[in-house]
Amino acid sequence: MKKVVIIGAGPSGLSAAYFLLMNSNEYEVIILEQDSTVGGISKTINYNGNRMDLGGHRFFTKKKEINELWKTLLPIQNKPSIDEVILKNNKNYKEGGNDSEKNDKVLLKRRRVSRIYYHKKFFDYPINLSLKTIKNLGVYDTLLSGISYIKSIIKKLPENNLENFYINRFGRRLYEIFFKDYTEKLWGISPDKIDSSWGSQRVKGISIKEVIVDYFKRIFKIKDKNKQTSLIESFYYPKYGPGEMYEEMAINIKKMGGKINLNSQVIKIKKQENKILSIVYKENDIIKKIEVDYVISSMPIKDLIESINNVPKKIKRIGSTLPYRDFLTIGLIIDKLKIKNNTKIKTLNDIIPDTWIYVQSRDVKLGRIQVFNNWSPYLVKDKNTISLGLEYFCNENDEFWNKKDLELKEFVKNELVKMDLIDKNCNILDYHVERVKKAYPAYFGSYKDFPKVKEYLNNIDNLYCIGRNGMHRYNNMDHSIESGIVCANNIINNIKDKENIWSINTDIDYHEEEK
Repeated sequence: MKKVVIIGAGPSGLSAAYFLLMNSNEYEVIILEQDSTVGGISKTINYNGNRMDLGGHRFFTKKKEINELWKTLLPIQNKPSIDEVILKNNKNYKEGGNDSEKNDKVLLKRRRVSRIYYHKKFFDYPINLSLKTIKNLGVYDTLLSGISYIKSIIKKLPENNLENFYINRFGRRLYEIFFKDYTEKLWGISPDKIDSSWGSQRVKGISIKEVIVDYFKRIFKIKDKNKQTSLIESFYYPKYGPGEMYEEMAINIKKMGGKINLNSQVIKIKKQENKILSIVYKENDIIKKIEVDYVISSMPIKDLIESINNVPKKIKRIGSTLPYRDFLTIGLIIDKLKIKNNTKIKTLNDIIPDTWIYVQSRDVKLGRIQVFNNWSPYLVKDKNTISLGLEYFCNENDEFWNKKDLELKEFVKNELVKMDLIDKNCNILDYHVERVKKAYPAYFGSYKDFPKVKEYLNNIDNLYCIGRNGMHRYNNMDHSIESGIVCANNIINNIKDKENIWSINTDIDYHEEEK
């Protein structure tokens, strides 16, 4: 049997292993994962019975094969979840309610509510043309935004940076109100210094034009088979968080004979000419070596390049300086919010309905808020409390990263009070801090020379790069999974050209599958 070593047990690495084993019995598959759990940044953290999603992972895709994979591992719920039962019966958690969906391994269908918090007011995300938007923005700013957008239509800017990309689609005024500050928080650098390819991968075809078209389609109830990713209104979500999907995938991989070695960090990769011969890794402080026929890597390319022997100096210099953005998430369990639910959406205990909130305010460092109750009520131990995830973007070992957990708790509380989301007497019942390294491969600095690194890696015959960090590309979760599937197919069918992997998530017409 040919030995396939997969570096990383995130969505892409697990998917590659799963499809190799599902479709062939010719391969011995071994996954090396440096963490103690599977899932990568899509794992779910369990702290004192409360579960925290590191990034807010919506399960949606246009790809039928991926949709079927998800539903095979975790079938869609066929009965109402506990929050739906209680709302239907006009009860609250204190009065009790029977959970009619007893199966723990299911996908829930959830409502997507994403909003921007700007000047202590909520704006729907993506921006729409509702009267509420105009009222919150004010007539003056609305007029200026319209004029600014018309100007952007008349005179297009060269899309050689992310700032111009946004301005061409929304006009300068809306860009400065709703995108500039958040983007600077995320990347720690001005958007005019960031490559525009990040926008084309994440924002896709969304623009003011698309928002207007979507608005009128909803008014006249026109069914849209090509609904843009950023405009979807519902998504699937595992009952106990995204990590549940990857834990289930890992169980199936082991049943099919695959091995998953946790706490196993790759140290060296020995290459001779254009072929990798072996990998040296440290498993629970024990140094081990493994011979390979194929290597599938989802580890950060910066680390991959530094691990391989005899890399040309120019490639090593580019690879070792590839930029990343790290972040930390602070999970808070609180008794109540100060902000009220002023929407028409019913929620348990009448909390705000948001899944996540983008914080577009210069006077706070907070970037994004997740309300875990709305992702899945099963993430929250005490259903009468509110579980928040507060995301802060930073760099590993900078001043913010190195703050003590207790300092971060107080810092977050002060910012939420400043934003009028909680009052100063709010009771923090529990908290937890998670620091995530290399969460976002960045599109500035030495990234401009990345094609040279890509070419070098592609010329190593038995090496395949997949996933977000493995390709240094800000992929969605389903794109990462797809890269693993395509990679497995290439190996099984002896396809040498790897361009079909790299072409994933380059099509600007990527859409959400119609449900």
